[in-house]
Amino acid sequence: MADDDYVYDEATGEWRPAAEVAAAATALAEVRDAAGNLLADGDSVVLVKDLKVKGAGQTLKQGTVIKSIRLTDNPDEIDCRHDQIKGLVLRTEFVRKR
Repeated sequence: MADDDYVYDEATGEWRPAAEVAAAATALAEVRDAAGNLLADGDSVVLVKDLKVKGAGQTLKQGTVIKSIRLTDNPDEIDCRHDQIKGLVLRTEFVRKR
């Protein structure tokens, strides 16, 4: 990317330098757990409360370890898998980094 590249920012309706837009997107992409710890792809997390899983007829108990999480576009949600449940999406307010 050259220094004179500009990108249209739909949120503000202005043309802004591409480096500035990229830096803002990186700052917004921070995903934090219930304790405020920064989460990243591949981290392991622990549930901080019992969660009923819709559609699976199952409850994940407090203290359950979820390995290899993946971040989503939404900073309030993470994508993960459990032994019996595939395609599980959890809210970050219910997990703590291990």
